[in-house]
Amino acid sequence: MYFLGIDSGTQSTKAIVLDLDTGKILASGHSSYELIEGLPPGHLEQNPQDWLDAVESSVKQCLEKLGADKAKVAGIGVSGQQHGLVALGADDKPVRPAKLWCDTSTQAQCAELAHEFGGQPGIIALAGNAMLPGYTIPKLLWMKQNEPENFAKTTSILLPHDYINFWLSGVKRMEYGDASGMGILNVNTREWCYELCDYIDTRVRSMLPELGSSRSVHGRLRPELAQAWGLSENVIISAGGGDNMMGAIGTGNIKPGVVTASFGTSGTLYGVAASPVVDGQGEVAAFCDSTDQWLPLVCTMNVTVVTEQVREMYGWDLTQLEDAVKAAPAGAEGVMFLPYLNGERTPNLPNGSGVIHGLRPTNMTPQNIARAAVEGATLGLAYGLKRFRDLGLNPTEIRLTGGGSKSSTWRQIAADCFNAEVVTLNTSEGAALGSAIQASYAQANEKGETVSYEALCAKLVTLDESTRCKPNPENAALYAQQLERQMELTGRLNQTGWL
Repeated sequence: MYFLGIDSGTQSTKAIVLDLDTGKILASGHSSYELIEGLPPGHLEQNPQDWLDAVESSVKQCLEKLGADKAKVAGIGVSGQQHGLVALGADDKPVRPAKLWCDTSTQAQCAELAHEFGGQPGIIALAGNAMLPGYTIPKLLWMKQNEPENFAKTTSILLPHDYINFWLSGVKRMEYGDASGMGILNVNTREWCYELCDYIDTRVRSMLPELGSSRSVHGRLRPELAQAWGLSENVIISAGGGDNMMGAIGTGNIKPGVVTASFGTSGTLYGVAASPVVDGQGEVAAFCDSTDQWLPLVCTMNVTVVTEQVREMYGWDLTQLEDAVKAAPAGAEGVMFLPYLNGERTPNLPNGSGVIHGLRPTNMTPQNIARAAVEGATLGLAYGLKRFRDLGLNPTEIRLTGGGSKSSTWRQIAADCFNAEVVTLNTSEGAALGSAIQASYAQANEKGETVSYEALCAKLVTLDESTRCKPNPENAALYAQQLERQMELTGRLNQTGWL
């Protein structure tokens, strides 16, 4: 049997076909799209139709490569960018473009919600998470206050992956994992927090779709799509999930002890827990995962975006960037790069900016600045890992994904900053693979077959042992000190309003 895994991201959609019997990826497809241009600073939006067009294009690319074997496709799973608000009208069409996870225009709404419920500690007590600008529900309050005509038209709200599931199946439903990133799911009980909903508007309750298990089948492929794609109408659509939740499955991060770190445009660090992990400081997100467990997560908004800016500044290609980082010593001879180019989520600095600190005539070299950029971005995630350890999560291994993980020099820096062994996977498509694995689980589970994520991941998720890096004790000690300096400098600059 074959399973389609779809990963709908901020810049593109990817699709893969997984052969469940052999574990091989038989085909892949890809389609790109853009953000809407010309919006005010902090407003980042996309047209949901662009996602659907990209899904169809990516799936068709896969099916064309399969030929007659596409009849073996038994299920589809969807991973989507988290937190986006898709507001639908009575005709089930979007009333406006989707506000995305990276949209920071809702700071006033987050502050209003926090103030109403006793500050961020009050919000955490209600739902398990602080109220952050990236989350979904402050976007709905923003729309009510700034676009009342669109709010009045809205009859239901979905997340990006839910909207794709709805298009595939005709069913509106949310699973626990992605829903926990909205800001209104009580992660302890996996139920909607109606106090928060009602504060925004009493209509919000009726806008929410059915909430249910991430292990269940979401629906079946719509007959129109099945016919157009040449697939059976019995093809199941799994619950799907957010990109981090699907990435956890796709990297084998389905039991305590393993942590995944994603080095993409932004960065994420997440592990799986058997019970909720609520951070009283609100720095570790207390999400649910998409296997009906929990997924403590830290997100930073600046990883490869920082290194790409440095690369473009010096006119380097990727090999030249790698060589420059490798040529500089650990600690970059005292140069420190606070990587907050796009503002920041951890620490919560939505208006933050980047800072290069510690420059002297003797250390002001392109190599040191490049090294400092990599170190600063990685230490941002290392701060999150420190918070994990403070909360009792001690990883035995960190699995790296994303573009930054392809650099051998960066992998060693990560091992040293994290003071833990790191390793990459044999496929770079962790979220798409996780989606396909979830679809295979849901299909077997529905049929009453004995199936476990542990067994599926043991068979289908393989490590690239040639990439494994162990921490250098001397460098690990240096980076522990540098992390303290980086966070102290961040705090001082933020207090004085210079960040």
